[in-house]
Amino acid sequence: MVLITPTTEQHWQAYYALRFTVLREPWNQPHGSEVLADEPAAIHVMALSVHEEVIGVARMHESAPNQGQVRCVAVAANQQGKGVGKLIMRYLEQVAMEKGWQEIVLEARENAVPFYESLGYAIQEKSYLLFGEIQHYRMQKALSLLE
Repeated sequence: MVLITPTTEQHWQAYYALRFTVLREPWNQPHGSEVLADEPAAIHVMALSVHEEVIGVARMHESAPNQGQVRCVAVAANQQGKGVGKLIMRYLEQVAMEKGWQEIVLEARENAVPFYESLGYAIQEKSYLLFGEIQHYRMQKALSLLE
């Protein structure tokens, strides 16, 4: 498995296709809903299998001074539980520390809370209900600044 930043049209199509398949399609959301308005300002990462199949994606942007926000974390169903999400999150944390950001926040779907807790994130509050059925929780993790 390797992590890359999408750069080619093919990469971007595969990146958004995985986001749609995992985060939107199961709730009958329209194509295009997986693309957010601030994509150009975000840091994007995708995990590729040894066969160069996109198996995980995520994005992060600066949401406040010294704070990054992770959004749209998606791992292919057949790759969940194999360390793909953990690798992506560790990468984003490293990027955030290199930028001098002091914390990362995210809005975790209820079923993903244990995953983020295993990485040191803590629930701050119950937040919104997506598509009328997916409870989200605001989570936060303080980062150790690089020496």
